[in-house]
Amino acid sequence: MQYAIPAIIAMAASSLYNIIDGIFIGQGVGPEAIMGLALTQPFMSLTAAFGAMVGVGASTLMSVRLGQKDYDTAQHILGNVIVMNVVMGLGLGLILLVLLDPILLFFGASQQTLPYAHDFMSIILIGNVVTHLYLGLNALLRSTSRPKQAMYATIGTVLINIVLAPLFIYAFRWGIRGAALATVTAQLLVLLWQFRLFSRPGEMIRLRHGIYRLRRKIVTESLTIGLAPFLINLCACLVVVVINQNMVRYGGDIAVGAYGIANRLVFLVVMIVIGLNQGMQPIAGYNFGAKRYDRLLGVLRYALIYGTVITTTGFLVGVFFAEPCARAFTTDPELIERSAHGLRIITLVFPVVGIQIVSTSFFQSIGYAGKSIFLSLTRQLLFLLPLLFVMPHFFAKPIQGVWYAIPTADAISCVVAIVMLITQVRKFRKQPA
Repeated sequence: MQYAIPAIIAMAASSLYNIIDGIFIGQGVGPEAIMGLALTQPFMSLTAAFGAMVGVGASTLMSVRLGQKDYDTAQHILGNVIVMNVVMGLGLGLILLVLLDPILLFFGASQQTLPYAHDFMSIILIGNVVTHLYLGLNALLRSTSRPKQAMYATIGTVLINIVLAPLFIYAFRWGIRGAALATVTAQLLVLLWQFRLFSRPGEMIRLRHGIYRLRRKIVTESLTIGLAPFLINLCACLVVVVINQNMVRYGGDIAVGAYGIANRLVFLVVMIVIGLNQGMQPIAGYNFGAKRYDRLLGVLRYALIYGTVITTTGFLVGVFFAEPCARAFTTDPELIERSAHGLRIITLVFPVVGIQIVSTSFFQSIGYAGKSIFLSLTRQLLFLLPLLFVMPHFFAKPIQGVWYAIPTADAISCVVAIVMLITQVRKFRKQPA
């Protein structure tokens, strides 16, 4: 728990970004705005995919080099991360900004929701380089033994956003643009603080002259290591696009808005479990390397228990408190009803979803990246995508098939994860300590 609690707090705070934006936009701008905001989720997954490829890859490489006491390379990793994030953040932001409207229309935007989605994403994409730098430096804070500072940075962005969002939306009357500007401003202010942390003279890994020239080996290794989270986020983008398109086809704009609200609430629960996994991973990895399989299985057992408790709590909230949760985002009666209905369906199998999430991270933490990627991608590509196309044809109201495809894919992927985990645990139990 000493490892997990700071990570859980950081992950929960990070996921509050989506919830806070949704609440202020839904209540302050209107139901059409929350529908438009839902269309921006694939964009968020897409930009996160490129950010994770640099941030996760470089932070992992940083940890390895520090463990090898290769401080010169570690210094250059810091400089290379900054340059890569600037190049990727500016390039990706500019390309997506130019193609913004056609992409939003492909994602399922209508003439009613397009203006809101355009206004929000145009600000986010202009500040894309800030977002990439903020996430990249936060990952390096964790890998340079400063997890608390990384947690403070995440919480700081949320608190600043909470203050600025209502000011920009209500007081300045900037609408949905104000919500986006509050997000980018919060990240910019925290980014300046991160630069200050990495500029302290007493720090071993800090900003200095001569570290910003790109090194081919650092760039190649960082992007290779970060390929797995890149593919996972890219698949998440694809899945949300297909869901939004089906929601528009079978239920209209209001169905897209309902999915956006339900997904934001579910995302909070998932992120808390991911925070728990971040506490499990270093302990599991260390004991796997030391061949202490008793301790390895012990930390796995704790993670499975706590993960199941968290997701079961999400199930109970989703089933019994769906309307109050939806009401926090909007006053529109139909949108509240549809969001609550969708939340109940999405959380149907949540009591066992924690097992799948923990299993995926467990295999990653002991170096079984192939199994980890398999569990992540099969849930989205092998199960969910086909079900999204097939299940609507088995319901009188096709929109119900879209909703039920999500828990069905979760249930199947949980069964696969349980089988793989049991097989692996049996192998560990046969190993001599």
